Amino acid sequence: MENTSGSPTPEEAAAELVDAEASRTSLARRLVVPSFFYISIGTAIAVQIATTAVGVADVGHRGVWNPAGWLMASGLVSVAAVATIQLIRFRRLNGLWLGGFASRVVGGTAAAASLSYALTFGAAIWAAFAGAWWLVALCSLVGGMAYAMSGRRWLRIYRGEPAAHARGESGAWLATMGALALAGLAFLMIGR
Repeated sequence: MENTSGSPTPEEAAAELVDAEASRTSLARRLVVPSFFYISIGTAIAVQIATTAVGVADVGHRGVWNPAGWLMASGLVSVAAVATIQLIRFRRLNGLWLGGFASRVVGGTAAAASLSYALTFGAAIWAAFAGAWWLVALCSLVGGMAYAMSGRRWLRIYRGEPAAHARGESGAWLATMGALALAGLAFLMIGR
């Protein structure tokens, strides 16, 4: 029996919602991550942690306007380039943007990524000021690996419950946190 009034009956609407949820679950299970995705993201984060730690420590010795600033910028540019390339590759493979994937996996806003990044970043900066360069390298590597593993974990959780994990943080929130992070870095460089 078809409804001719133009609006769906409650039963038809419920059936459409069930179909939509099944489609979302099927899509979540079929998502493909680009080759070398986690390795490239983890490596870029490790490079960024190391370059920033070394740069911040060097700025303290030579002043704000020295090659260390370029070193820190190169780390940030490498993360931005790798993230952009991998998100474009993800879009091409899957035919969609996934906000939670972009912010939590690539942007590192998942709790595990944020916490591991903050801890290893702080430890790398401390090690750089102490002149323990081997520890800077170790902290950077651990930070990159933990960041990548957090991304793998998020994707596994997303596949189990796509409705609860599909959305990422708002652009305003990310911009605010980015501005605060840059202000903190500037304060660290100038205050030294």
